[in-house]
Amino acid sequence: MLLSAPKNITFFVAVALFLIGFIGWVAKIAFLATLAPWLIVLGFIVMALGVLLTDL
Repeated sequence: MLLSAPKNITFFVAVALFLIGFIGWVAKIAFLATLAPWLIVLGFIVMALGVLLTDL
């Protein structure tokens, strides 16, 4: 299995999802607090797919 660097847009989307989830978790924002763990996991999944798939 060959790994590749993710495209810039994939990287920025993954980081944005992680940061929004992290801020919602730390700051205890009502709307984001319930979604925070899922946003962090989704950011990781997007990053992992960007590394594993060559066209993402």
